[in-house]
Amino acid sequence: MKLTKHAHACVSLEKDGTRLVVDPGTFTPDAAEAVAQADAVLITHEHFDHFDEQVVAAALEARPGLHVYGTAAVAAALGSHDGRVHVVAAGDTFRVGSVTVGVHGHLHARIHPDIPCPDNVGYLLDDGAVHHPGDAYCVPDAPVRTLLLPTSGPWTKLGEAADYVRAVKPERVVEIHELMLSELGRQSTARLLGENGLTGVPVEHLEPGATVQV
Repeated sequence: MKLTKHAHACVSLEKDGTRLVVDPGTFTPDAAEAVAQADAVLITHEHFDHFDEQVVAAALEARPGLHVYGTAAVAAALGSHDGRVHVVAAGDTFRVGSVTVGVHGHLHARIHPDIPCPDNVGYLLDDGAVHHPGDAYCVPDAPVRTLLLPTSGPWTKLGEAADYVRAVKPERVVEIHELMLSELGRQSTARLLGENGLTGVPVEHLEPGATVQV
């Protein structure tokens, strides 16, 4: 499977002619271009930095073959579009072309008691090749080869991130959700969480547009 990093929390994944996009949000400048090439869009939760509602709605109108998967709040925002918008929850599995998808997790990580936690699902793709957790440290009940690790945001804590990597035990960690970090902050976070830090697994940083095999 080929993984392409986009800005912030968005990634594209391609296998045997099937292309998925996860979390094209408003912090992702090329979200519309990524969605235009996708067979399906997967949304972890409704926050704007993960879900650009206008981009996804426009794509659904323009492309009758496009399918979108997300929480009930995402589906409510978009409407049914003749059954092409699918509500998913933890425990669900589905297939898009050549890619299998398992759904894990329930809620967004807590920011503050005064801020409600929306539903948040993580996606385990291609039998554990990649896990995108959205904004939560949900541990799939299956092996994970490549973990996409959020490293910045109002809910993130580096100690919890370290414990999360230890619990998941991935073979590889790729940083996402890093947009709120300066370059110094990003490097410091990678050192603390990385191979010689708390987890023993290197934290890989990919520039937007970079592609790797996973």
